[in-house]
Amino acid sequence: MPLPETILVKYTEEEAEYISMRPLVRQTFRAAELVDMIVGVAGKDVARVQKILAGGTVVFHNFRYWWPGFEADSVALAEILKIYPDAHPSRAFRADSCSEVIFESSGSPARHSLRIPRDAASHRRLFRARTFWNILMSLARDQTIVYREYSYALRGDVYAVPLGADQLTRLIQEAARYASRSLRAELAAMPASVSYIVFVCPRSTTSPPSR
Repeated sequence: MPLPETILVKYTEEEAEYISMRPLVRQTFRAAELVDMIVGVAGKDVARVQKILAGGTVVFHNFRYWWPGFEADSVALAEILKIYPDAHPSRAFRADSCSEVIFESSGSPARHSLRIPRDAASHRRLFRARTFWNILMSLARDQTIVYREYSYALRGDVYAVPLGADQLTRLIQEAARYASRSLRAELAAMPASVSYIVFVCPRSTTSPPSR
């Protein structure tokens, strides 16, 4: 049995610890659009996506979505999910394909994270031959970088390098020399609990449906 052609979805901004007073919005989603949002939260596992579709709710990007739960046919659902990539631990890191880095604390989910897009770190300061992005890519080259996963939320392969306290201090010092003023302030405010730097490399694939 095919999935519903369209699904009426309600959503509102998620507010922790008390009842949300935000306005409730209604929107019609195509099945593939709703599945795409769920994949960003739960990955491409058919059983997990089926369970969320049947439950009729998911939190995505700080918004809670509701719809009339339904049983999704596994064959029809697998047909949608096949466009999404799988993890490839043997895939080598390539600095030229990296689009952003994330400083994060240990734990799941990370207790603190700072996302730095490539453009934000590629600004060249006056009289400087290098950029802060160059520094970050040098770190990936010089340290033991480990493949972590394919992230459906970030839409890319994710690699990680552990950061010790001394390395973090040196990076903040390098930021003072090479990074923009706003980025220097963000890095200086990072807590000492930051223990990983994560590198995100988007993969060229068939694009999932846009919302």
